[in-house]
Amino acid sequence: MPTSVTMPQLGESVTEGTVTRWLKQEGEEVQADEPLLEVSTDKVDTEIPAPASGVLQKIMVAEDETVQVGAELAIIGDAGESDSSGQHNQTQSAPTEQPTPEQAAPEQQGTDDAAPEPPAPDQAQSEPEQAQSQDTQAAPSDQAPAEPTGQDQEQPPAAGASPSQSVDGAAGGSATGTPVTMPALGESVTEGTVTRWLKAVGDSIEADEPLVEVSTDKVDTEIPAPTSGTLLSIAVSEDETVQVGAELAVIGSADAGAESAGAEPQATAAAEPEAAEPEAAEPEAAEPEAAEPAPAPREDVEAAPDAAAPSEAPASPPSQTSQTSQQPEAAQAVAAEPSPAPQGPGRGEQPPASGISAQGASASTDGGAYVTPLVRKLANEHKVDLSSITGTGVGGRIRKQDVLEAASGRAQPAATGPTAQAPAATAASSTAPTRREPESEPSKRGRTEKLTRLRSLIGRRMIESLQVSAQLTTVVEVDLTRVARLRDRVKNDFAAREGVKLSFLPFFALAAVEALKAHPMVNSSIDSEAGTITYHDGENLGIAVDTERGLLVPVIHNAGDLNLSGIARKISDLAERTRNNKVTPDELGGGTFTLTNTGSRGALFDTPIINQPQVAILGTGTVVKRPVVVDDPDLGEIITVRSMVYLALTYDHRIVDGADAARFLTTTKERLEAGDFESSLGLS
Repeated sequence: MPTSVTMPQLGESVTEGTVTRWLKQEGEEVQADEPLLEVSTDKVDTEIPAPASGVLQKIMVAEDETVQVGAELAIIGDAGESDSSGQHNQTQSAPTEQPTPEQAAPEQQGTDDAAPEPPAPDQAQSEPEQAQSQDTQAAPSDQAPAEPTGQDQEQPPAAGASPSQSVDGAAGGSATGTPVTMPALGESVTEGTVTRWLKAVGDSIEADEPLVEVSTDKVDTEIPAPTSGTLLSIAVSEDETVQVGAELAVIGSADAGAESAGAEPQATAAAEPEAAEPEAAEPEAAEPEAAEPAPAPREDVEAAPDAAAPSEAPASPPSQTSQTSQQPEAAQAVAAEPSPAPQGPGRGEQPPASGISAQGASASTDGGAYVTPLVRKLANEHKVDLSSITGTGVGGRIRKQDVLEAASGRAQPAATGPTAQAPAATAASSTAPTRREPESEPSKRGRTEKLTRLRSLIGRRMIESLQVSAQLTTVVEVDLTRVARLRDRVKNDFAAREGVKLSFLPFFALAAVEALKAHPMVNSSIDSEAGTITYHDGENLGIAVDTERGLLVPVIHNAGDLNLSGIARKISDLAERTRNNKVTPDELGGGTFTLTNTGSRGALFDTPIINQPQVAILGTGTVVKRPVVVDDPDLGEIITVRSMVYLALTYDHRIVDGADAARFLTTTKERLEAGDFESSLGLS
């Protein structure tokens, strides 16, 4: 029974939407909940999933066409209906091939010279039948299908490779493989940039294993493989920006992976004489490479970085192409010697400028193995030289555990002098940071680099924020002594009970959230065009997190419903996942007020910039002990050592007046100085 796909209501005030891209075409199969099309509204750009499994029978709305909410976009029919129609199409095309030999029989003698090159479309025919079909295709050329003819003229020995398979799954979800598409990583995200391929063509990959790193306006993250198999092709180069829903790669079976791996060098070799049909040339090497197991190219790609020179260690699909192009000797060498063979000189001959290279300047070590941002961050924090570590991951990749073991002195260094290096690290631990810390700087000195999408976005939004709002900052000084003493007393028990450390930040967060409830003006937003102010009914607290890529602000939704322990757990969880690229786009939006801990690196106070469309942001300085004058009930004014901190509130003067800001800060200050948080910690 046909199922109608309609334009959903993607927001309370949304009345219409625009179809920006169809991810499936008429006649293609689609699974339930599989992305079917992309739509854009006033509030969100997103993918619309298929409501049912079946075949896309008809598209009712063209791309770039705007329709009302509830309008019919497409019709999905049962798979059986598509199969029958597909069989009908095959039966229609079959008579054009079978009766033709009878019609062309008188002409077969004259066409024998022209016939041997193209193979018959039916790959299972016997040799006499193939000869008849070949003669038929050569004689009545008007009856020969255009696509098979173009393919056959270029690929005489092709067997078992249909024209649809040579497109590497461009039709989406065909027997050739499963396409990997650019997901919608946020409500308003319309495009993404491929920053790094974690796998090369020919590599085996498991479902949900990280495949590619992408960067969008809201998040830098890893895209997992949708299925297990072999990476057959990569469609988008590194640093290339594509629309949401665009095909990035194709994952298929191991046999298909071997065919694809063997096909690329042939396509490259034939590019000069037959540049008009690069895709059709791919199956040419399918037959000689059919027995080649897919893991062989993977081992080649994975093992190559260990053998390559420090300055040049590409592990890319083109490098595999260069290696496999030396058929059949190179392929036999890989099969006979899975580990040593990839270390041959062929790895250093590929052009280093390939856009699909799996190597990145910021992520490569002296051995050339890929290093994740988390591993690099851990190495910097622990002052560990990545070039001295032997990775225990796949292909010698360095894992988080390797860095932690190296930091504790248990790892086996890969460089020379292993016995001398460990004592040196122990004996000169105080000098090691000064020697290793500058190592990350020379790579930046004297260089000009392109801004990342995230860095560009941060800069653009900061400028916009300063331009659209009247910002100024008010600062108060808070005596945090009681909180500091309470924290020192309970932090060990808290860590054992909750599994997270108890820092000062949860205290600041809870005090700010309670102050937001008392002063809703600070927890509001303004719409200048509409001339309205919205007072939010919940406290969605954004927490600024410093990452290697830049400043990100994950949001604790409904923070007003949490106690101190709940806020502490949320902050720890969001901060860790944000630094590890595991935070979801929804967790990066919807904030109503932001807290930024500028004191985490020792700053006394700052003048933070408002995160639009919010109207205020609170900056917390570092907690320091210093002598201050206090009033003692018995001694009067005395000088004593107290734990002090500055709180800086930047606010939008279009909505929040100075008195409002001062009242908010006073409420926060009084809550912190009272130090009455035992109940929130479950101590009373």
